[in-house]
Amino acid sequence: MNKPLDTVLLQPAEAFADYLKNAALRIDASAEATAQRNGARVGVSRPHESAHLHVAGEAAYIDDLPELSGTLHAALGLSPLAHGRITAMALDTIRALPGVVAVLSAADIPGPNDCGSIVHDDPILAHVAFNADGSCSGEVRYLGQPVFAVIAQTRDAARRAAARAKDVLTIEALPPVITPQEAHAKAQYVVPPMHLVRSTTPGGARAAIDAAPHRLKDTLSVGGQEQFYLEGQISYAIPLEDGCMKVHCSTQHPTEMQHLVAHALKLHAHDVQVECRRMGGGFGGKESQSGLFACVAAVAARKLNRPVKLRVDRDDDFMVTGRRHCFWYEYEVGYDNDGRVLGAEVTMVSRAGHSADLSGPVMTRALCHFDNAYWLPDVAMHGFSAKTNTQSNTAFRGFGGPQGAIAIENILDTIARTLGKDPLDVRRINFYGKAPSGGAAGAGVSRNVTPYGQQVTDNVIHELTAELEANSSYRARREQIAQFNAHSPVLKRGIALTPLKFGISFNVKHFNQAGALVHVYTDGSILVNHGGTEMGQGLNTKVAQVVAHELGVAFERVRVTATDTHKVANTSATAASTGSDLNGKAAQDAARQIKARLATFAAERHGGASGADPAAVTFSNDQVHVAGKTLAFADVVAQAYTERVQLWSDGFYATPGLSWDRETMQGRPFFYFAYGAAVSEVVVDTLTGEWKLLRADVLHDAGRSLNPAVDIGQVEGAFIQGMGWLTTEELVWHPADGTPRAGLLTTHAPSTYKIPTANDCPPVFNVKLYEGDNTEDTIHRSKAAGEPPLLLPFSVFFAIRDAVSAVGGHRTDPPLQAPATSEAILRAVTAVAAAARRAG
Repeated sequence: MNKPLDTVLLQPAEAFADYLKNAALRIDASAEATAQRNGARVGVSRPHESAHLHVAGEAAYIDDLPELSGTLHAALGLSPLAHGRITAMALDTIRALPGVVAVLSAADIPGPNDCGSIVHDDPILAHVAFNADGSCSGEVRYLGQPVFAVIAQTRDAARRAAARAKDVLTIEALPPVITPQEAHAKAQYVVPPMHLVRSTTPGGARAAIDAAPHRLKDTLSVGGQEQFYLEGQISYAIPLEDGCMKVHCSTQHPTEMQHLVAHALKLHAHDVQVECRRMGGGFGGKESQSGLFACVAAVAARKLNRPVKLRVDRDDDFMVTGRRHCFWYEYEVGYDNDGRVLGAEVTMVSRAGHSADLSGPVMTRALCHFDNAYWLPDVAMHGFSAKTNTQSNTAFRGFGGPQGAIAIENILDTIARTLGKDPLDVRRINFYGKAPSGGAAGAGVSRNVTPYGQQVTDNVIHELTAELEANSSYRARREQIAQFNAHSPVLKRGIALTPLKFGISFNVKHFNQAGALVHVYTDGSILVNHGGTEMGQGLNTKVAQVVAHELGVAFERVRVTATDTHKVANTSATAASTGSDLNGKAAQDAARQIKARLATFAAERHGGASGADPAAVTFSNDQVHVAGKTLAFADVVAQAYTERVQLWSDGFYATPGLSWDRETMQGRPFFYFAYGAAVSEVVVDTLTGEWKLLRADVLHDAGRSLNPAVDIGQVEGAFIQGMGWLTTEELVWHPADGTPRAGLLTTHAPSTYKIPTANDCPPVFNVKLYEGDNTEDTIHRSKAAGEPPLLLPFSVFFAIRDAVSAVGGHRTDPPLQAPATSEAILRAVTAVAAAARRAG
């Protein structure tokens, strides 16, 4: 059986060898070795390009960079209340503390006091206006909002001074709004509501629901999730000559940081350089929200003309920054005797927090993923991004897609239980089709068109699910579980198979572009720079593989350098699972231009008297083959240089065929879809609510994978991370009870916020990539593997639901909310048992 690596690290050497042997079975090592001998550098497994540095502790992150002489350290003074009016700030008290050099407020920002990503409603520091008499007026919008910044000689001195915020701020408390439901009731939103409607029959969703043989009406609550990156938010700002600024920033979006810092300092973009070699994790939390830290560090560095570093600790990171949006759903569905959905209406309300940030695009993606892998003939979806006095929520792996898809999965699970059917059968009957329908639901209408009007032309969910069903022995195991539960009054087992369909591309068309630079040096070594950022996901590894493959050289000849706004300009965020698609294509474009020049040169120089056709020149295994001759790649490069052949090139790529109308919510927002499915089996202790994942079988569609080992690692990591979101990771804010603690995030540290550990990995964890190509012209026909696999652990949640349902003989639908903590599971078990007793 295939055990997760972390669960066997402390086992005897024989057990570790057994793990490696079984893990290798997931990848056809023999075929990969043959491909490499034949010159392939993509489609083969390679270690992460920085793996040797990671394990040796030599990979440099921003806090590892040598500090320049005179470097100062910043810390943030945070609001102690969730909502209120600032009437006084005794900042001189802070300035007098030991080691403090300066204390900055919003008044010290040269440019606009704003770091909003889309809507300009997100202050860098709380808006405060100082009056002539020394008083001030301002507003705090959440508990933990930065109000001022302390700049000190040491980080410890800065933090100690900033911790005095509650002693120097005079704030008149106002009633906070904490829950999305309360904000929704007040019609309080950060962006206008969204509505996505599709009608295939007269009367649309409402009429289809009313006419259906069966109806379902219910609510669901799904919590948010902290990114919990290992490296916290950090920026190191260094003043340069002529008023320019360089910022080392742990960010997924260097260009946005460049723009925000430039605006804050009233500079042009070319005056600001942002660099990021690598992040210690991002998961979306460093897409927009690294901006506040970059701006504070840069403003302080400009004011004091000294380098300034701002690194927040874990508690402050929790209190200041946002995370995955929690969602609350209200839905009504009509369905037939087979479980086929005939009409659905759903209202989604997210906790956006105090500002818009990326809540609008997150809700858009949630609405566009409510269908998941299913044809919904008549549907009406309504999205509301609720404005609350909490941290401004932001991107997180999946970007709203998981929150949209889990609602329809919960609906189908309930339908199956109500009809006494296997949930897999109900899911399968609702799958998107590949041809026009001849059935009752949507007769005469193609069953392969999404509610937003995009045709699903690459559907492999039928074949993929069938393969997983067979290989995981799903049917046999369900029978075995039923027998186990019949004779086990306390421990109950559950199993579930859930599919996924995930759209790949930014919903905003112009973000789907990328640039790259490729330099070939005269010794044959190659340097690459591109607009994507490396956060541990292996992007640089894949881009290096693409360039090595294109130029026919060994992987070791290629080095990828730090992302730098002074090298590749106007980049998009490394997000939406587009990193390899965009930057791989851009790097390929640059490498192809260089190869074409080298081929032309080689054909002229070595093709004989009449020359050779450049198209017949080939590059492989560090060699150039021309007119029957085999030449060393480095030699050809050196010769080309002497003939003044350009050995560097820029590359560019823009994803074709995309369109999106945000008013009508119609178009083709995604270049393609990634698919996958997972089977999970759990056991639940009905006396305590404790549970354990016994086995997980995963089959994921990565197209023609660029690096199977890296992609399998992404799938495994996403599965465990998503499992944490749906089970153990509970965010708790103190309720609006009139006390100063109202709005306090009480789960702001590892002591109270529980992410999965190695012990939560299942003892049997079978992960395999589905064999197939991308039908679209992506980089070597690969597919994204970053975000889509996060939907795979839906199977864990619904397996737990299945186990709880067994308490009542599968006659009662468990009122289980997410995250399914042990407490939530025990409440659901109690409710199901009570219903069973009432039913006799």
